[in-house]
Amino acid sequence: MSLIDLNNKSAIKNNSDFKVMEINMGPQHPATHGVLRLKLELDGETVVKCTPIIGYLHTGIEKTMENKTYLQALTCTDRMDYLGPLLNNLGYSLSVEKLFELEIPPKAQWARVILAELTRLNSHLVWVGTHALDIGAMTVFFYTFREREVLLKLFEDCSGQRMMTSYIRPGGLYYDLPPNFEKSVRNILNTFPSAIDEYEDLLTNNQIWINRTKGVGVITAEDAIAYGLTGPSLRGSGVNYDVRKANPYSGYENFHFEVPLGSNGDCYDRYLCRIAEMRQSLKIIHQAIDGLPEGPYRSDNRKFVLPPKQEALTGMEPLIHHFKLIAHGIIPPTKGESYVPIESGKGELGFYIVSDGTNKPYRVKVRPPCFVNLSAIHKMVEGRLVADVIAVIGSIDIVLGEIDR
Repeated sequence: MSLIDLNNKSAIKNNSDFKVMEINMGPQHPATHGVLRLKLELDGETVVKCTPIIGYLHTGIEKTMENKTYLQALTCTDRMDYLGPLLNNLGYSLSVEKLFELEIPPKAQWARVILAELTRLNSHLVWVGTHALDIGAMTVFFYTFREREVLLKLFEDCSGQRMMTSYIRPGGLYYDLPPNFEKSVRNILNTFPSAIDEYEDLLTNNQIWINRTKGVGVITAEDAIAYGLTGPSLRGSGVNYDVRKANPYSGYENFHFEVPLGSNGDCYDRYLCRIAEMRQSLKIIHQAIDGLPEGPYRSDNRKFVLPPKQEALTGMEPLIHHFKLIAHGIIPPTKGESYVPIESGKGELGFYIVSDGTNKPYRVKVRPPCFVNLSAIHKMVEGRLVADVIAVIGSIDIVLGEIDR
């Protein structure tokens, strides 16, 4: 599909001062990161108005989750932000655990932090690689995917899957950590800092990169707050808000790390924030792997949590629990509702769950950072050139699976 759609003669609108041309960017456009359509009104190459149009990938994930048991619904979370599946698993599991009043063993808590930060690295690696590719820097893309393969291999060792992991589950983890887990994590801690240095060598002081991102897509702190932006899109404007600090979960209060902030609210500052966040994630992982406790990897509450497979294979009572939980699902102790926000790679992600006392959630509503962050794109691109739209789309780091859920 052509970038410029001039088949409709009404695409040209007369104005007393200038002629406005309406064009479609997307939905079949590689730089719109999926199937996003932007309706642009242009004066020459200057964007006068930008209207994002979504719905081309609509999956109905929330309604699907309402028609599955609490355990089955977890698999839907992997398919929203498919670059951060373990973070999605964590957000959903925390909300279910709050609803069911489940206590999580320390080992599972610390392992979740490690996996969450590894997933943040994975998300940021794909972001910096594809964002650079959009703007014309091809080498960085190959470098970031080199490191990403190491992370996907570790996720596969843990869960059996590279992407759709469903590994963090209500009650803890699905399997115990693999024997090579600590060695693999320490290898990442040893090799990733120099890899991030390489990305910065290629981009941070690159004059072409600076010209394409500095002063482009500016959004002030006041506007960012007003539009509800979160994550690096908010912190790039200098607003110090990170869910891990503001409302700690999974034991994040036990870890020392800094929240990187920008000052100009442009594409360049959002880039610097994510690069710095990768370094902070490594810092958190280092503390967590050093202090990873021994013990069970999931809750021993057999009314709500599956028994370990070995127990189910050798004992009658665990087998009965396993059968009941799989065949009928888990049933919350009371009717109620819960919401737990987490800091995903894109911003604040939260699952609002309403229970009617049955084995399926009555209502599931997701607070997705990509959807909210996209709503401010017109504020960032109006008055800029068409080429700047590409840089801005990349800088807010959207995944359409989460937007069109």
